[in-house]
Amino acid sequence: MIPSWARLAFAVFAVSWGANQFAPMQLVYRDHLGLGSDSFTAMLGSYIVGLIPALLYFGRVADRIGRRPVIRAMIPVSIVSSIVLLLGADIPALLYLGRVLAGLASGMAFGAGTAWMKELSEGPGVGARRAAVSLSAGFGSGALFAGLIAQWLPAPDRLPYLVHIALMVVALVLVWTVPDAHRPRTVQGSWRLSTLSSPRFRWGVVPWAPWVFGCATVSFATMPPIVSDRVDSVAVAFTGVVAALTLLTGALIQPVARRITRHGEDRGVWTGVGLGVLGFVTAGVAVLVDGPVSVLAVLVTAVLLGGGYGMLLVSGLVTVEHIAPPDELAQTVAVFYCLIYLGFAVPFVISLAAPHVGFVACFTVAVALLVLALVPRKLLADQEATLVGSR
Repeated sequence: MIPSWARLAFAVFAVSWGANQFAPMQLVYRDHLGLGSDSFTAMLGSYIVGLIPALLYFGRVADRIGRRPVIRAMIPVSIVSSIVLLLGADIPALLYLGRVLAGLASGMAFGAGTAWMKELSEGPGVGARRAAVSLSAGFGSGALFAGLIAQWLPAPDRLPYLVHIALMVVALVLVWTVPDAHRPRTVQGSWRLSTLSSPRFRWGVVPWAPWVFGCATVSFATMPPIVSDRVDSVAVAFTGVVAALTLLTGALIQPVARRITRHGEDRGVWTGVGLGVLGFVTAGVAVLVDGPVSVLAVLVTAVLLGGGYGMLLVSGLVTVEHIAPPDELAQTVAVFYCLIYLGFAVPFVISLAAPHVGFVACFTVAVALLVLALVPRKLLADQEATLVGSR
């Protein structure tokens, strides 16, 4: 019999697959629909329009009425999103709507699903790690298989979405009877979350949280076009491979992240930032060198930035688990996801700045900002150590 947490994990995996299956499709839509990179980037980013409101609203709903109703309702939305994206092969405007619906489904799934996973798992941090692995594996697999299907199988602008629809139907069957132990709130509460006023969250998490996806999205959105002329014959598949390598590295490193965070969340955060810094350094190398070495540098960058992404994601979720009361857990997780998704803006900013100052300068600034994001956390830790020492 499949454990309840594993059935839920498959649902989170499947919706995450749908969230990132669009990432390697840029060249497909360029060739089939004549879309430019600006249009594709806008379509990719329209995901946020559905995601952020859904995270904030459905996190609250999940805390008030339970996790299962939200996850059950999410699955049809995810299926419809892929149907709309499939129809976008003939009506390009529908691609925007499909991405918004994919964001809506993800927002419904991530806050409620992460909170539910914690309640179905035994041991501190186990639920956070399982949720993070499910999410990252889905992101990576969606990009990988969509890229491979679009590169070598027929109907590249339709078939990837049919695969996702099939996954969501399986997820619907698996998750339908998963028990929901959360006790719904019997009275309406305030929209104010006590966790958000905690210095541990405001200064220990918020400053670096956008770099979770800031690292990941630079890897799979910014780096492949830099070497596209070296991999021209397999460019679609290569984009999918880079995205998958980034996000699956993030999934594979999470058991390591969990062991590190057992000895203190600071260690996980510092390790994640260190991997991110190394990743931006190798990204600069990829720009400066040529030939096969530049392709190899992009792949190394994917591993390092993916490792930073995974380490920071687990560290943040573990912190949220520790400081959020049960009736605010889904909402606080949702706020954390909103913060990390701000990192999706980093590749867009780089695309605007790079033509004027160059990629190396952009990556240098990224390193500086990533390191500076740790300063408030370090000051908070020093302050807490001083208070403990004075007692």
